[in-house]
Formats: sequence, C-alpha cells, structure tokens
Amino acid sequence: MFDEIQFEKTKRLPKYVFAAINEIKLQMRHNNEDVIDFSMGNPDGPTPQHIIDKLCQAAQKPKNHGYSVSKGIYKLRLAICDWYKLTYGVILDPNTQACVTMGSKEGYAHLIQAITNPGDTAIVAEPAYPIHSYAFILNGANVVSFPIKWNDKMELDETHYFDNLIASLHESTPKPKFVVVGFPHNPTTTVVSLSFYERLVALAKQERFYIISDIAYAELCFHGYKAPSILQVKGAQDVAAECYTLSKTYNMAGWRVGFVVGNTKMVEALQKIKSWLDYGIYTPMQIASTIALNGSQDCVQQIKAKYQKRMEVLIRSFKTAGWEIQKPQASMFVWAKIPECAENLGSVEFSKRLLQEAKIAVSPGVGFGHHGEGYVRIALIENENRIRQAARNLKNFLKQFK
Repeated sequence: MFDEIQFEKTKRLPKYVFAAINEIKLQMRHNNEDVIDFSMGNPDGPTPQHIIDKLCQAAQKPKNHGYSVSKGIYKLRLAICDWYKLTYGVILDPNTQACVTMGSKEGYAHLIQAITNPGDTAIVAEPAYPIHSYAFILNGANVVSFPIKWNDKMELDETHYFDNLIASLHESTPKPKFVVVGFPHNPTTTVVSLSFYERLVALAKQERFYIISDIAYAELCFHGYKAPSILQVKGAQDVAAECYTLSKTYNMAGWRVGFVVGNTKMVEALQKIKSWLDYGIYTPMQIASTIALNGSQDCVQQIKAKYQKRMEVLIRSFKTAGWEIQKPQASMFVWAKIPECAENLGSVEFSKRLLQEAKIAVSPGVGFGHHGEGYVRIALIENENRIRQAARNLKNFLKQFK
C-alpha cells in the first residue's frame, strides 16, 4: 500500500552528481589511503579566537539558552546593517530589511519558498551553485538557464550575459519573475563590476522582475579587486535582495550563520515564513556573530591572504605538472578546464580517475549544470605542502594521456 505513495517534490531533484566521487573518497579513507581533498568548500582553519571567546562567554548566561528569535536578535540585525554601511555605504533598516538565517543556503532556500508560486519562472545562468536552481524547482517553479562566459581575467562577459538574459526574458512563458546572480561566482570564480549591477537593476525595473544576489565570497578577493554589492546601486532596494554568510569570511561554516538583506517585501516574506518554521539560531552564536561583524577585521585579511597564497601555489605547481589553469580574482575556488590531453573523459570520469589514481578529490563541473561540463572545481582547503604533493601526484597521473 505505502509503496504506491509517491513523493513528487523530491522526484524533481536529479541524482546528486557529487555522490559518486564522495563514495569513492569515503571508501579510500576507510582503506587508510591519503586523499588530498579539494572537493568541498569547507574552510579548514579555526574560527578566530575572539569570536569563540564571545560564544563561550555568552553560553555561560542561562538567559541565552531559551528559544531565540526566528529573524535574528536585534543586535545581530543591527550589526549586519552596520556592516553594510561600513563596507558598501548602504543604509538598511534592521527591522524590515535584514533577516538572520541558518547559513546563506537555508536563507536562500526559504526566501525562494516564501516568494515563489507554482508555475513561476526564474532565470539562473549556468554553471550555478545547485541550490540556486533547485530551490525554485522544489517549489514548483521553472528555471531558464543560459551559459555564462568570462575573459582570461575571469571577468564576466557582460555583453553575452545581457544578450542572453534579455532573450530569455522575452522568449520565456510565463515571463520570468526572478533573476539569480552570484558574484564572485561559485563555481567559476567569475567577477563583475558595479556597472554590471547598475545595468541589471535598470533592466529589472524596465522588465519588472526581482533580483536575488548571493555574495558569499565577497570578502575573499585578490590582487586589489573589490567585489561590489548590488545594493550599492541607487534604487536596487526596490527590486533586489542579497544573501551573505559568515561561513567563509570568518571560518564559521559549521556555525550556520548567514543573512538576507535588501528589498523590504522579500525580506519580510522571509521573516514571516521563518516565524512558522524555526525559532532561530542559538542565541550565544548570534551574539558571537555580532562580534565577528563589529570587531576587528584583521582576521578576515589573514584568511583572505591564506587563500590567495594557496591559489598562487596551486596555479604555479599545477602548471609545472602539466595543467594550466586561469587565475581567479576572488573566492576560495579555482575553476579549471580539464587538461586537453584528458578532456575526452568528461568531468565525472576525469574526477573519478584523478581520485582513484592520483588521490586528488575535486568536484566535477557537470554537477553545477550541463554548462559546467569540461571543467572541475578545486577548493583551496588544503595547505601549501599538500597542494605541492597534489601537483607531484598530478604530474605522474597526466603522463598516461600524453
């Protein structure tokens, strides 16, 4: 009887492409094999000590152990708005334009649940972080995609982007209600200038759609590049909401603290749905998060410098090993085109063999949409010695294809 019951919503989700790589990796580790793991963007460094100290202090107070506030305690929402003012010169209302979330992934997914109706259409360029598309699909909406392109400096090809975006807006039925962007981009690391957002906001007002921006890697920028926020654009708050997370900037991935800010209508919809679904993050973690945003940002500079050094070591050592990769300007990833000698394998088979034969774990590009085929994503979560060891393993691995 129960076998006849179908869970239609989850049937819309595809098989998880990364599962095959993860299964091989886990089996190798079970066999005590040393895997150099670049597959997941999971920061390997500790949370800065002053943030941990504040958590411990706050946890000693019994009043902080009860239910919290689903949209986040006021002092954290105020700290978020102060951070936006200091970082971007953007003024936000902590009551109506900021909502604390359990990481940006949960915040994004619940935002989409709050604002999407079955049958709506969203535009998400690919490759894309999977939840950017599948949050809509899980809520009965449709997703239109087109490939993004970039130049040799990993800067977005804006002409190509807007040509495809405008075509998608005019050719899709029903007309798209949402456009999702995320720069610095995951997985490709592509970056944009403020002029990109100015053009996007103007188009949103002309064509009447909302924008959801994900800037999870905005603070991890290199070589003088500074990632803009869409909310810096005059009038952006009329049409845009933005997601952020403390996970990467402060090595707080396991804390699950993020937020959504911007357009009052969208943020209040998120606040309302969260009031039905959860009681918020543990209060001492929120208190400590205010210290992260309000306190010294020296730790952020140290974390950024670590990723930049790792990136440079990886680009240089992998090139020596026979794999030339474009250098990113931001994020904690490298987006690498499969070496020409092995490109016929495709991203999944190449990733499997790289793991099994060279003991290097990466994420196959096709896992980020079919426009990601031919690439792999490499996370900068191993130290420099491990990166150099990976390069030595890689060099031996690539010999068989030449």
